[in-house]
Amino acid sequence: MKKLLRLPLLALALASVSLTVSSCNKDDSDSLAVQAHDQNTMMTIMHDMMKMMDAMPRTQDPDQDYSMMMVMHHQGAIDMSQEELKNGKDTQMRDLATRIIAAQKAEIARFNTFLAGHKVETPLVPAFNARQKMAMEKMMRANDLRVITGNTDRDFAQLMQDHHQSAIETSQAILDLGRHPETKVLGQEIIDSQMMEIKEMQEWLLKNKGY
Repeated sequence: MKKLLRLPLLALALASVSLTVSSCNKDDSDSLAVQAHDQNTMMTIMHDMMKMMDAMPRTQDPDQDYSMMMVMHHQGAIDMSQEELKNGKDTQMRDLATRIIAAQKAEIARFNTFLAGHKVETPLVPAFNARQKMAMEKMMRANDLRVITGNTDRDFAQLMQDHHQSAIETSQAILDLGRHPETKVLGQEIIDSQMMEIKEMQEWLLKNKGY
C-alpha cells in the first residue's frame, strides 16, 4: 500500500521539477543579453574620446578650452551616431543619429570659426576646467554602470544620454564662466537641443528596453 502511494508522489515531484526547469529555460531565453564593455564598439569610442580630451592642453581661458574640448566631444557623438547608422536597426534611433551628425558637424564648424579668430585671454579661470572635468568623469562613471547589451540601438540610446548630459553640464559652465557671446550662444543651443534628445532617448528606451 505504501509503495502505491509513493508512485503518485514521485510522479508529482518529477512533474514539478520538469516545470521548474522549463520555466527557467524560458526565462533564460527571454532575459536581457549582456556584453562586456571592452567588447562594445560604442564604449570604445567613448574611451578613445576621453583619452583625447584628457590629453588636450588646458589654457585656463574658458572660451578657448570649451571650444577645443567640445570639438572633440562632438566628434565622439558623431562617431557613435555613425556606428548606429552602420549597425542599428530601429528607424527612430537611426533618424536621431542622422540628426545628431548634422547638428554637431554644424556646431563643430562654428567652434572652429571661433577658435580661428580667438586668442587666449586673461585673467585665467581654472574653475571652468574643474567643472568640465567633473562633468566628464561623471559621464564615464555613468557609462561604466550601464548594462551593455550589444544591441546597437539600445546601447546608442543609453550611452548617448550620458554623453549629452556631460555636454549640457559643461555648456552650463560656459554660460556661468565664459566671456564671449559666440560660445555662450552655442552653449545655450547645445543645452536646449540635447535636453530634448535625452528625453526622446528615455522615452524610446521605456518602450524598447527589452526586459
